[in-house]
Amino acid sequence: MRCGGREVGQAFPAYIAVIAGLLFLALVYFAVGQAAVVRNGAQTAADAAALAAAQDARDQLREGWLEVIGDPSKWQPFVDGVVVIDVPLACQNASRLAVSNDAVVDDCQSVDFGFRVTVHTNDTVGESIVPDVASREARATAAAVLEPRCSFDPPEPPQESEPPQDSEPPSTPPEESEEQEAEPIVGLVCDGDPFEIDPDDPVLPGAGDIFRVRLTGNDE
Repeated sequence: MRCGGREVGQAFPAYIAVIAGLLFLALVYFAVGQAAVVRNGAQTAADAAALAAAQDARDQLREGWLEVIGDPSKWQPFVDGVVVIDVPLACQNASRLAVSNDAVVDDCQSVDFGFRVTVHTNDTVGESIVPDVASREARATAAAVLEPRCSFDPPEPPQESEPPQDSEPPSTPPEESEEQEAEPIVGLVCDGDPFEIDPDDPVLPGAGDIFRVRLTGNDE
């Protein structure tokens, strides 16, 4: 009996070591999983912020286009998306979306007909015994671009007809011609569908029908 008790006493430290090892592995998995969750949250916030900035720019382009809707000669810059927009205003929209995802915008820039936004999370990875997984904020960067979905063929300018040189002026003044109704503005095609604009009640397709917004990739 004494011999058996001595063997059990010698095995007890081994059991303690095994349990300690299992607890350590559990802590490692927990810390790594927590870090992954925080990083994913940062990327989600960056994606949302970049999309929000690009969508705000898209809305600005449509509003500016409506201001010159009656002059087709000024449409092409809007179709090409090369009109100057209010970048700070678009970045404010990005900040609002970042805050709603529990993050803060560190940098917001207009690049390549789109926006690149960098954020950091308010949540941190807690202190742990795992190397390189210390308490810190997670950061992520995302970029979103606008892609025009419409094309425009400007109407040809009307050709003025010259009266024959040998014609004699009319002896009586011509009767006043009745006022002609303005013809609809044509030439705008969005995703293959032609769009006519009534000059008396001008409207444009929705912002999402004029420009597509998409993420271009993530840079952590």
